[in-house]
Amino acid sequence: MNSMTSSKLQVEKLVVGPIMTNCYIVWDDQTKQGAIIDAGDEADIILSAVKKLGIEITHIFATHGHFDHVAAVAPLKRAFKAEFLAHKDDFFFIEDGENAARRWGFNIEPPPKPDRFVEDGDTIKVGGRAFKVLHTPGHSPGGISFLHNAMVFVGDTLFQSNTGRTDLRMGSFEDLKKSIKTRLYNLPDDTIVYTGHGPNTTIGSEKRHNPFVRP
Repeated sequence: MNSMTSSKLQVEKLVVGPIMTNCYIVWDDQTKQGAIIDAGDEADIILSAVKKLGIEITHIFATHGHFDHVAAVAPLKRAFKAEFLAHKDDFFFIEDGENAARRWGFNIEPPPKPDRFVEDGDTIKVGGRAFKVLHTPGHSPGGISFLHNAMVFVGDTLFQSNTGRTDLRMGSFEDLKKSIKTRLYNLPDDTIVYTGHGPNTTIGSEKRHNPFVRP
């Protein structure tokens, strides 16, 4: 685990599951209320981390509906009574999560239906912190990013010097490129990009060095 801090939002990064998904625990250090972003697997590890941090989880965010980003939602939702949020255009993937995991050779508990579907421009309050929803389709039609100050949690839309896959069901490189160029590259260069897999990066670094999507 490694922690990064910006403003009063705290971030704990866990790498979970066989596909090495980045799961983020984020919380307001004043209210001690927080959210889990991309509960990808290994609910026991996530539960243990939350207990150690001594915070209350009020929300579970899904940047998209692929099984490796929602596999731990069901047990965590039971444990925390948290509100599960996703975009409606990825509900197909959430419903298909158990079957999709099986096709990849994994067994997961079926993810629950989201308590609420969020849309582009929505604001979600977690403690005293506010997250703005950016619809960033391409890796999947309902891909979304969560923006808080100079921090953005992008799921599998953008990686360090790479982009998310678009050869999976309902993926579109044209949509992905548009999302990155018009939604993410418009953010300040010093914005920290918390990716769905691999290391963090910044918007400025990707604008300068990403070979797949140029500004």
